[in-house]
Amino acid sequence: MCLIFKKMMLSLYVFQFTNFIMKILKIIIISIFFSSGLIAQNYSVSGYIRDNDSGEELLYSTVYVEEINKGFSTNQYGFYSITLPKGDYTLVYSFMGFHNQVEKINLNKNQNLNVSLINSDQDIGEVIVTGQNSDHNVKSSEVSTIDLNVKEARLIPILFGEQDVLKTIQLMPGVSPASEGSSGFYVRGGNSDQNLILLDEAPVYNASHLLGFFSVFNSDALNDMKMYKGGIPARYGGRLSSVTDIRMKNGNLKRWEAAGGIGLISSRLTVEGPIIKDKASLMVSGRRTYADILVKNFKKEYSDLTLYFYDLNIKTNFVLSPKDRIYLSGYFGRDVFGLEAFGFDWGNKTATLRWNHIFNNKLFMNTTAIYSDFDYGFQVEFNKNVIGFSAGVYDYNLKQDFTWFLSPQNSVKFGWQSIYHNFKPMSFEVLEKNPEDTLNSINDTSLVAQYALESSFYISNEQKIGDRITILYGTRFNIFNNIGPFETKTYDENNQVVTSVLHKENEFYYTHFNWEPRINATFLVNETTSFKASYNRTVQHLHLLSNSTSSSPTDLWMPSSEYVKPEKGDQWAVGVFKNFFDNKFELSVEGFYRQLYNQVDFEDGAQVMFNPDVEAEIVLGKGRAYGAEFLLRKKAGKLTGWLSYTLLKSERSFDEIQNGEWFSARQDRTHDISVVVTYQILPKLNFSTSWVYYTGDAVTFPAGKYYIDGVLINLYTNRNADRMPDYHRLDFGLTWIIKDSDKFYSDLGISVYNAYNRKNAYTITFSENGQTGQTEAERLALFGAVPSISWNFRF
Repeated sequence: MCLIFKKMMLSLYVFQFTNFIMKILKIIIISIFFSSGLIAQNYSVSGYIRDNDSGEELLYSTVYVEEINKGFSTNQYGFYSITLPKGDYTLVYSFMGFHNQVEKINLNKNQNLNVSLINSDQDIGEVIVTGQNSDHNVKSSEVSTIDLNVKEARLIPILFGEQDVLKTIQLMPGVSPASEGSSGFYVRGGNSDQNLILLDEAPVYNASHLLGFFSVFNSDALNDMKMYKGGIPARYGGRLSSVTDIRMKNGNLKRWEAAGGIGLISSRLTVEGPIIKDKASLMVSGRRTYADILVKNFKKEYSDLTLYFYDLNIKTNFVLSPKDRIYLSGYFGRDVFGLEAFGFDWGNKTATLRWNHIFNNKLFMNTTAIYSDFDYGFQVEFNKNVIGFSAGVYDYNLKQDFTWFLSPQNSVKFGWQSIYHNFKPMSFEVLEKNPEDTLNSINDTSLVAQYALESSFYISNEQKIGDRITILYGTRFNIFNNIGPFETKTYDENNQVVTSVLHKENEFYYTHFNWEPRINATFLVNETTSFKASYNRTVQHLHLLSNSTSSSPTDLWMPSSEYVKPEKGDQWAVGVFKNFFDNKFELSVEGFYRQLYNQVDFEDGAQVMFNPDVEAEIVLGKGRAYGAEFLLRKKAGKLTGWLSYTLLKSERSFDEIQNGEWFSARQDRTHDISVVVTYQILPKLNFSTSWVYYTGDAVTFPAGKYYIDGVLINLYTNRNADRMPDYHRLDFGLTWIIKDSDKFYSDLGISVYNAYNRKNAYTITFSENGQTGQTEAERLALFGAVPSISWNFRF
């Protein structure tokens, strides 16, 4: 009877949930049609905006209609559609770094108008962060968004001189590095695992190489990058704090070309060109480090060292017809480390198959099938036995997205997504067994795999009300199902198993329903000033089990369950945006408040590795983060750059920790300042510099010590009540353009990371001095001043 009652209640809940969805859709559709002003003689002009040299779509470029004084943007695939009353119009197509193109049309029928913009051939120093129209920051409905032109990474000095888009974006307000030199990051006080990183729509679970000092993204293979810190569109879901959407180049449709670079510890090469001119193209990009080769030559004692990573990006696309296009892309990257009897490797693999279809001038469709794979393994020799460990997570993802350009006042996006998660847990395997080792019995063992299905539906509408107000509103509904085979357990207060239930293969045994409303609003005060506000709810069903401060290769992911509830977050943000001096200067001030629920942590002394009952040692709590962000940016001229400042408070509370008292999260950095300046000294010589400062991480240091049976035990008090020393450094670089012609380009980049040799603390450990008996603190600094040089080319 109990089971029947549960099924009846679930059916009733599903019915009510579906009925609620239909009511929301009805409200949205009625609002759209009342505001759309549809009349019988409306027509549409639509098409793609592309780079004239390569045929690449210019994502989020702008079309301005002079007669109605309104601008429209292409979608994330470079497609636009504008519906207007019958008449004559002047359309101005624009994208930063390209010449504007003006088209005069007589709109007396539906028209298809593809436009190719010509590169303005500005010097490298002229192009800075945004690829948008010059007043996009003021007039768009986007809030708390960062648009990064990947060309910027060529100028800003980075550790080891390697171009890195993730490290560049850490210089913007609200984004902070997880640790010294790391490509991992925190956004607005959230954890590092709460950031969704997409590469051609495929999730990347671990975006780091060499334990975080490099990211997996080769800038030569990238076309566009956008980060949402707040006001996240309804089409995105799965993480609490942010979404970073990175797009690979499609491949040059016009001509074959190659680009690359040679640095001190890595080299890269990208080749792209048409398979069939204007119909099909191919892009292949590779990168590899050779640090181990250099070390072996200088340190003979490391002759057995293996230490390198590689990346391979591949993408091809085919224009099937004016209305259909197929894209196939893949990423394959791996780190390999080995020294004598120890070996360690980890990596990501992704594959994306996309089909773009235009039904008509108003309706655009994108269908995507995605595979994502992160795994790691290490092996060690023990008493002539070779033992291996491995774990990973695999995703199979199918999504459908529609863009409906209903009218000049309304642009509707809707679609669905379904992800099948396969969590491969830690497994232990004897790879080679020593036949002489008769005393040591070693057997293979593995924890049980877990499976889940995550499905969602979304709808949103960008609605323009008059000339001053734009509202982007929508919602996302998601359903998360745990799937058998799996054994669920209940535990007592001592984390001992009380009962267990074995679920059959493909059995849905636990279901979570969640609703995520989203809304952004923009009020245009005048042509250069606007006020914006946003609210969004986000839900995260995947949880990272790690005691480290940032993403590491041995992180374990697990799904939500009866014990581990989905993480939830509400965020409110308001801001003012102002441009000066003909849009050459941008100023923005944003304030935000975040409320977090079901935050994951561990009980004191929890055992994470090889623990089949790890969920019993997880505690759930709440969090809050609030602060302000300031950004002043100069976008054009010989002197460009920005000043960013973030004021932040981030806290957590768990009933099982300090009796529920609030304590600072590790990423609670009160002050975070970045200054970035680039200056074109000569037409072929550019100087760049950046200075970074942030408050030291919140940590727990021992407050005392005692002995038990002669063993020293440190005494700890309140969690994260202490601070690491404040962090700051100065970097600078020079870029000398050796040759710049139509057929060949090359430059030489010289940079110094941490120019004044600041010994920033990476860790602080405590030990007892054997002679004095005093406890001493020892600071470990990873980097002093690090010079680097690289040669870059394109032909």
